[in-house]
Amino acid sequence: MIGTPTVVNDVMTRRVVALRTGAAFKDIVRTMQEWRVSALPVLDDGGRVVGVVSEADLLPKEEYGEGDPGRYGQGRGFADVHKADAVTAGELMTTPALTVTPDVPLARAARIMARGRVKRLPVVDHAGLLKGIVSRADLLKIFLRDDADIAEEVRREVVVRLFGPHGEGVRVDVHDGVVALTGRIHRTALIPLATHLARAVPGVVDVRGELTGSPRHPDLDPDLPGTQRPAPA
Repeated sequence: MIGTPTVVNDVMTRRVVALRTGAAFKDIVRTMQEWRVSALPVLDDGGRVVGVVSEADLLPKEEYGEGDPGRYGQGRGFADVHKADAVTAGELMTTPALTVTPDVPLARAARIMARGRVKRLPVVDHAGLLKGIVSRADLLKIFLRDDADIAEEVRREVVVRLFGPHGEGVRVDVHDGVVALTGRIHRTALIPLATHLARAVPGVVDVRGELTGSPRHPDLDPDLPGTQRPAPA
């Protein structure tokens, strides 16, 4: 399949709204509402990403709205208490921001999101300039890939490369992203590797391997376990 998404550049959103460090609290809330997003990148005067403001950064203002933050902040992180008094994006933002470059593989971007517990990542060039944003929904687009395209790539990049001419007996079936490998092969030691490589193909949801070794031929391999030499006539 030509154009199969493999890196962040393939799926990211290029039209992005961002904040300057001096953006006021109400403007931040208004922008989130208008763009229907839960977080916004914050840029310095040179256009470089210096942080991210999320809804979680804004909530302390409501949480401590009925009194002095210092009074109710005992036992809470200093950052939360400080943000209750913050009024600009520069004061509210979480910094440094978790970011990725356009050439980062989708799997790595997904790991960064999971470990950082964030829903989206600003995409920056190597100078830190904002180029786009990638969300969880963007990363999931790869699983919309057509089954026939997945099957073709598994045959080409896994079966042919691993088994060569002996891979002709391997059948590849894909249904809803689940790959089934069936057939007989000579080198059974390669079966786990075939499963691993097939699972790494973009768009694959799971792999169900039913590959087996070639049938034994007692006449050709008389010393195989479980076989007996024919008695002399």
